[in-house]
Amino acid sequence: MKAFPIRLEPNADLRQSLKSFAVEQEIQAGFILTAIGSLKQATIRFANQDNTTVLTDKFEILSLNGTLAATGIHVHITIGDGHGKVIGGHLSDGCIIYTTAEIVIGIAVNFSFQRNPDKQTGFHELEIFSLNKRE
Repeated sequence: MKAFPIRLEPNADLRQSLKSFAVEQEIQAGFILTAIGSLKQATIRFANQDNTTVLTDKFEILSLNGTLAATGIHVHITIGDGHGKVIGGHLSDGCIIYTTAEIVIGIAVNFSFQRNPDKQTGFHELEIFSLNKRE
């Protein structure tokens, strides 16, 4: 495993930054080890919903989990507001950094993640490929 720490600055789009990082680093099988920071806007798709919800306030990033690859990412976020109310869902474009986001990304060097249409779910689901050669 390799680890890549990154820091996102104010006004960066969290999801777009993660996608760009995965492409620039040619990540084949990445995952988020830890993340903290803050948002001034959160755009989240809640469970079993087709549309996203935009929340404009100051939020703490409490958790960020998911898989990353140059071919696509799937990340969920949990945020807390100024009253301690916690909400979470599917990370969408439009989550804008307020002060910072400190993220450590792990890379599984012997694997490749791909997202392909799944006949059963109708979504692009994770497919895992081993890069180890068996002889």
